Amino acid sequence: MPSARDVLTPDALAMLQTVASTGSFAGAARELNLVPSALSYRVRQIEDALDVLLFDRSTRQARITEAGAELLRESARLLGEIDAVANRVKRVATGWEPMLTIAVDSVIARDPLLDLATAFFALDPPTRLKLRDETLLGTIEALTSGEADLAIGAVLDAASLAFTATGIRSRPIGELCFVYAVAPHHPLARLPEPLTDAVLRQHRAVAAADSVRSGPSMTVNLVGGQDVLTVPSMHAKLNAQLHGLGGGFLPEPMARPYIEAGHLVERKTERLPPLATMHCAWRVRSAGGPGRALEWWLAQFEHEATRRALLERHRGR
Repeated sequence: MPSARDVLTPDALAMLQTVASTGSFAGAARELNLVPSALSYRVRQIEDALDVLLFDRSTRQARITEAGAELLRESARLLGEIDAVANRVKRVATGWEPMLTIAVDSVIARDPLLDLATAFFALDPPTRLKLRDETLLGTIEALTSGEADLAIGAVLDAASLAFTATGIRSRPIGELCFVYAVAPHHPLARLPEPLTDAVLRQHRAVAAADSVRSGPSMTVNLVGGQDVLTVPSMHAKLNAQLHGLGGGFLPEPMARPYIEAGHLVERKTERLPPLATMHCAWRVRSAGGPGRALEWWLAQFEHEATRRALLERHRGR
């Protein structure tokens, strides 16, 4: 006996819809250019495979049963999905990637990133997007490991890590300055400036964990011997410092709205505040140029306003 998978083909589902819409096997047979006995046999095969009755044959009319109605409801959805997949496959064949995975460093402003995603989806591409949060070296590692196609906010470029041989390319998107900040009720908010390393060592620091999964991780602007609260992202670091759980350097555009609102206090330190050059990086295919989705995203980084927004336009600014 054939299985449900064998008999529930797109043609079979369309045939059942025709029987239901015409209300009789004879009418459906005429419309499908089949003899009624052949049509009846095919429907019976489906019923046997499912072990259900799809049509009530007690009268001249082919009255659909509840089980049959449920199958037709699902078949309409399935046929629609098959058409959608066929259209997607055709468009993928024109150069669109089926999936584009973007590793986004936690210093990148999310609102402008989602604005870019909105503009991308307005193209009605067949490409699905996958956004993944990363921090520090984890951002570039997602790219070199093949888990991402594009990295936004990488702290190191391809050349500095000797990744050019692996087919990684990069370009700077701008400089990001940092400020040292604590909550107003934190002890460091009242001490004389500039804060020395000796003073900082007496108070807990908040650090964003490097999301790198293999190899050495990166530690930034911590004083040796200092107590450290490690959190998973730069946004979590900001929240921890707003709660007074410690101090540390934050991206200036991310911290500025909270400093202006009085929720954070900016403090000068003896050590120079960090200034980081952020990059976007991408994998190059062994043959041909980038796919159309990656090509579109790379084109956005040609605009200075977009680059600045990704680094500066955090919520509240």
